[in-house]
Amino acid sequence: MGRVRRGNYVLIWWKGDHSPRHGHVYREGKFIVKWDLENGIAMQGHAPSQVLKIIRELREEGVL
Repeated sequence: MGRVRRGNYVLIWWKGDHSPRHGHVYREGKFIVKWDLENGIAMQGHAPSQVLKIIRELREEGVL
């Protein structure tokens, strides 16, 4: 399992989870979006621009 906190957001993902590879984003304990990390689209919910920026940064850093 991976878990990263950036600001008010927490991104959680599981290694070996079902395909496509994805992460769950929470803010203050509330679900925000389930994000498809392979295709770069929301699977459930809506990703605010701040979440998209965080995901982009994590990719650039090699975390995702």
